[in-house]
Amino acid sequence: MGERDPEGARKSSVLFKAVVQPLQDFFRLEAASGILLMCSAAIALGWANSPWRDSYTAIFEAPLTIGVGGSQVHFTVHHLINDGLMALFFFVVGMEIKRELVVGELRSLSRALLPLVAALGGMVVPAAVYVLLNRDGPGLKGWAIPMATDIAFCIGCLSLLKKRVPHALVVFVTALAIFDDMGGILVIAFFYGSGLHVSWLLGALAVTVGLFVLNRLRVVNGLAYGVGGVALWYTLHHGGIHATIAGVILGMMIPTRALRSSLEVLTQLHAHTENLLRQRRNEELDDAEVLSIEERMEDLESPLNRFVHLLHPYVAFGIMPLFALANSGVSLAGVGLAELKDPISLGAALGLFLGKQLGIFLFVLLAVRLGLASMPGGASRVKLYGVAVIAGIGFTVALFIAGLAFPEPSILDRAKLGILIGSLVSGVVGYLVLRFTSPVEEKPQAQALPAQV
Repeated sequence: MGERDPEGARKSSVLFKAVVQPLQDFFRLEAASGILLMCSAAIALGWANSPWRDSYTAIFEAPLTIGVGGSQVHFTVHHLINDGLMALFFFVVGMEIKRELVVGELRSLSRALLPLVAALGGMVVPAAVYVLLNRDGPGLKGWAIPMATDIAFCIGCLSLLKKRVPHALVVFVTALAIFDDMGGILVIAFFYGSGLHVSWLLGALAVTVGLFVLNRLRVVNGLAYGVGGVALWYTLHHGGIHATIAGVILGMMIPTRALRSSLEVLTQLHAHTENLLRQRRNEELDDAEVLSIEERMEDLESPLNRFVHLLHPYVAFGIMPLFALANSGVSLAGVGLAELKDPISLGAALGLFLGKQLGIFLFVLLAVRLGLASMPGGASRVKLYGVAVIAGIGFTVALFIAGLAFPEPSILDRAKLGILIGSLVSGVVGYLVLRFTSPVEEKPQAQALPAQV
């Protein structure tokens, strides 16, 4: 054994406390994903308006090629992020939706009714505001842009205000955003395709049936689902439906139940550990025995939960910030009052800020008044209003839909400008409304604030 180096150990400890520990603490924050998204958007906006603006375009429009000889596929870095990596984002979204429908807050009609009504108002009214401003112009194709709620940003804001927002209201917003995701997914699938091709769609249906069979057989091998997901992406892409929908379908096919019951697993684990204790007595377990225990413990977790836990950090702290960086770079050169009054920018901004809050707030009040549901957590109308305003942060999916609606860069930039303004104003105003309400007195919750991608 070598001698310990106290000076080296001290330096390592200082380095850990100064660099590593703050990073670990940050990534454990419930608001971390939203903060990182905000920083990525700010960097992209600053980069696109800096002296190095040309490098921004050059990097994300750089051409890429995959294949050999005549079998080559050509695309850009921007397409790789939006059409490829975002399929993983939608895969996690699909799994989150399925988990909530099967074992979560949306598993019964009584639990799901109020967020469903709120999401309906939060989609219809913003779209109506946008259409009202763009009914006679080229921007009409973007009618779905303000329908989306960015759950990462919303939960990030609410986690900063959790002493003033009832836990039940946070759960309500999470469920609302999940229904929003469903609505956005359906809109993307049916309204933003490139023309349907029946033969390829039949192939996609065949792949979906195969994935369903894997689900019914309770296959837990990730490689099998991965191959099926790639095949589904390819067939949908050629079938005229946006290929990222493959991620949602694949997520819905992942089993939500463990291969074996928890009682069976724990009984076997108990017998196994007792046997190890008799054999080893006072000796330490070797690596193989520890690994055996870990593998048995993994049988307690469903494939869906395991995949979500595996992919969530990469999606929340990798793919989503990268998407924000690639899609938030809007040039503000020459932007003045006239450009802010542009119907596309104004429709996206007012749809998110005004349409969202009116739709959610009024539809919830109507549902409560009709006796369809009670106010989440007994929250006051002011708190409900503040949450409805924050739900106007429609960043990620709104930018995604804008990119599908407007392939022309000049029109797309106007839509992006409206999304950024509407989301920023919604976040700031919603935060201020809730910040000046009275603190909530409630029992500590065993469950942390819900989180997604």
